[in-house]
Amino acid sequence: MSTQTSFWLRSVLLGSILFILCCAKAWADVPGNKVKIGVLSDFSGPFADQVGKGSFVAAQMAAEDFAAEAGGLEVEVVFADHQNKPDIGVAIARRWLDQAGVSAIVDLANSGVALAVSAVMHERNRAMLASASATSDLTGKSCQPTTVQWALDTWALGNAIARTITNMGGSTWFFVSFDYALGKALERDAADAVRKAGGSVLGSVAHPLGAADFSSYLLQAQSSGAKVIALADTGADAIKAIRQANEFQILNADKRLAALFLQITDIDSLGLAAAQGLFLSEAFYWDLNDLTRAFSTRFAKRMDGRMPTEDQAAAYSATLAYLRAVKTTNSIAGQAVVEQMRSAPIDDPLFGTVVVRPDGRAIHPMYVFKVKTPQQSTSRYDLYELVETILAERAFRPLGDLVVTWSNEDTATRGVYTVPAAPSPE
Repeated sequence: MSTQTSFWLRSVLLGSILFILCCAKAWADVPGNKVKIGVLSDFSGPFADQVGKGSFVAAQMAAEDFAAEAGGLEVEVVFADHQNKPDIGVAIARRWLDQAGVSAIVDLANSGVALAVSAVMHERNRAMLASASATSDLTGKSCQPTTVQWALDTWALGNAIARTITNMGGSTWFFVSFDYALGKALERDAADAVRKAGGSVLGSVAHPLGAADFSSYLLQAQSSGAKVIALADTGADAIKAIRQANEFQILNADKRLAALFLQITDIDSLGLAAAQGLFLSEAFYWDLNDLTRAFSTRFAKRMDGRMPTEDQAAAYSATLAYLRAVKTTNSIAGQAVVEQMRSAPIDDPLFGTVVVRPDGRAIHPMYVFKVKTPQQSTSRYDLYELVETILAERAFRPLGDLVVTWSNEDTATRGVYTVPAAPSPE
């Protein structure tokens, strides 16, 4: 064998070895080249229609769509029911992280569960994708560098609906609220928006999750003399409250009902006869554009014809964005992946241009809708009339003088983000 041929063979062999080593190293920080996503949600309680199976299906769809660009990464999606109990949610999260190899947790319907699990995910340096968590405390006093809050929050919901209805003459408000984290945050943020719009709050009453009878709460609201009865709850509880308000004939030309957190499944359950005329704010509607319609058609084929809620759409988008960030960083370390998600705007097919801020808040447009009358609707899910599009920079709470401080030895970046006060929109 000639010297030249021998050199060529050695070069080819060395190149092959280096190629194999580089490929092996590419996913060195992703154990087994496998990313495991856990959908932690309400599968059996009052929020099951809004999230549950639909969020699991949406996360699966994201994993399937990512496969074309995965570059050798395998993705598995698992699920569990937290039963709306923070201790159960935390126990599942710890078991997933410590024993099942879960890389990230998505959904987190129920704000109490989300706040508790967020601390665990930070402790383990794994990402939490709060696609169905509404409390604005996740990007406020309980902000973690490993959490991204995707679709909505109580500030965005309260700001949109309170401002719209107060400007329409609803100057006095009374709140009927969940007696847990979501209700407290939703009432707080909406009440603040009412006052900023020139209105006033005359009182409030709290009810437990899963209340069966709303008559006493609604009668207190009626006797307050408020022009607006605001429901700071959602899911099955909000549906029952709206039905009972109609049954008791509490509403009239001088008294309006404001449902602060309704989704398309709630309107479908209520029916247009009961829901017509309600104003609500959402970050997603299946019939907004060609891209939302295409996704929703695919989703409906797996969900017996049901269109996705904004929470379910957010489970898809947040999961897909996370997987792309894992691929870019070659890591499942929560802080590193979230930093990658923050590094540039995300071109999302369902929510438009999404920017993840230093506080973990994903900002994008929000929308105010009015529920159609039965005569206006042409099909089961033709439910909304678009009233207003709120641009991303105005849809969510300004960062203000927020200072977020964190440190993690597993990541290259740590320190302090100081965010200057944002100018007030004119």
